[in-house]
Amino acid sequence: MNRFHFGDSDESASDFDEDPSGLPFPEPLSRTSFLSPDFDPAVFLSSLRNRHQSLEDLRQELRSLEQVLNKELLDLVNENYQDFLSLGTALRGGEEKIEGVKVGLLSFQRDVQSIRDKVEARRQEVEGLLNEKRQLRSQADIGKDLLDYDDRVEELEHRLMIADKSSPTGDASADDESDSESDLYGTGNDESDDEELEDGTAPVSLRRLERHVQKYVFLTSIAKRVGESHPFILAQQPRVSKIKSTVLLDLKTALERAGPAGDKRDARTMAVLRLYDLMGEDVSAVAALKNLKI
Repeated sequence: MNRFHFGDSDESASDFDEDPSGLPFPEPLSRTSFLSPDFDPAVFLSSLRNRHQSLEDLRQELRSLEQVLNKELLDLVNENYQDFLSLGTALRGGEEKIEGVKVGLLSFQRDVQSIRDKVEARRQEVEGLLNEKRQLRSQADIGKDLLDYDDRVEELEHRLMIADKSSPTGDASADDESDSESDLYGTGNDESDDEELEDGTAPVSLRRLERHVQKYVFLTSIAKRVGESHPFILAQQPRVSKIKSTVLLDLKTALERAGPAGDKRDARTMAVLRLYDLMGEDVSAVAALKNLKI
């Protein structure tokens, strides 16, 4: 059996055969040795160097100490068990306080729900107002487009000399129409380099004609943006159709007055065909070319 012992290394073997009954009895292990926060088993065992005790005796002593500690813990729990059970009933008035807290919590819940309902109602109201604002803005934009549409129709009617002569605006713009007519047929400043044709007629001003085509195309784009089924657009359709017919007639005239054969005639013919294409009237261009006498 191993025992803790210390001595010189040169001691004779007979020293180990001495009767251990004369050795001092080891003192019981102290509980305080295990309460240190930095308790280390190796350090603890090394501190037992002066204990003349076998390892098995040390294990037995540690087991006994463990059993004592477990018994003390169990006695402590049993001793205070009734106090733990009576702790709830010892709080007098606790149920009333809990009920008061519960009522207050329910009241707070109702207040929060009321505020939440008000916020949701306000959100829906604001959303409705924003939708109404967007609709009003859209209607205002449509109104501006319709006013612009009417102004452009009237302007084209005056430029093409198809305005109603009985209207005050038609009489007031008579001079402008005369100027437009002279510009269209080459007597203005737009095409001062155009010469008269062989029959003495003046060629059509392509620059002025191009302006008319562009204004008509922009007119159709407004109608598409507003909606071609809009009542106002439908009401103006006869006037727009007359404008279109007049512009196509001017394009046909421009083809017929392209001038004598040559590079200049070809260039003017291609320019007129491009205007047909800008209007999306390729069919009308083909028909005009078939009827053209070259």
